[in-house]
Amino acid sequence: MSGTFFVIGTPIGNLEDVTLRQLDTLAAVDFICAEDTRVTLKLLNRFEIKKPLVSFHEHSSKADAQKIIDRLLAGESCGIVTDAGMPCISDPGEVLVKMCAESGIDIKVIPGPSAVVSAVSVSGLSTRRFTFEGFLPVPKKERRERLEKLRDETAVMVFYEAPHKLKNTLSDLAEFFGGDRRISLCRELTKIHEEVLRLTLSEAVEYYVLNEPRGEFVLVLEGARENSDGELTIEQAMEQVNKLISMGEKPTEACKAVAKETGFRKSELYSLL
Repeated sequence: MSGTFFVIGTPIGNLEDVTLRQLDTLAAVDFICAEDTRVTLKLLNRFEIKKPLVSFHEHSSKADAQKIIDRLLAGESCGIVTDAGMPCISDPGEVLVKMCAESGIDIKVIPGPSAVVSAVSVSGLSTRRFTFEGFLPVPKKERRERLEKLRDETAVMVFYEAPHKLKNTLSDLAEFFGGDRRISLCRELTKIHEEVLRLTLSEAVEYYVLNEPRGEFVLVLEGARENSDGELTIEQAMEQVNKLISMGEKPTEACKAVAKETGFRKSELYSLL
């Protein structure tokens, strides 16, 4: 009989957030798959757990994954963890989950903290619906394509971002979604320097001109306005803007006039010109 593959959540910053069930499972499995064994070793040492660690990360090969599957098929139990939070979410561990499912290996989840859900819960924005987008693509063409697909997204959007890329990302978001769109910037969640800034995109861009970003960020971006029956779509509003411009109106004045009539933001209309 094959062993069990445990997907184990771990603290996202504060080790005191670990659960009894997580600790019991880590202590019970035969071996642990870790994104970075050095990070996981700190957690295990803190709670005096000694288990063999196997490295499994984004550069691991299919052969590496198959070795883990073979051990499970032979009857060993395995727990997978990431550096912080829930593994297998925007994480290389999803490959192992897929292979376990295809091989008929039992998979169980030991839930724990999640940076995504934590950030949404304190964002101050609507929590009814949200979409997790992870890290935006780095190449400009791919990034613009992804943002273009999200332009009309009405659900709250959640992004991860590193400090050295934050300024460019905020500028790109402001360009596509308009400077008036609200955003919550959640930094170093559960850690000593935890901070949540609730600003518009324009305010966020200006803020980080004067303040150097530090720590890991989760960005929670307000969704587009939902269209109710009888309301104009953004495309119809833009038709009105273009019509005014063709009649000799200045672009900024055309956007201002249509914004007043339709309820769309002036900056949102102007960014689409």
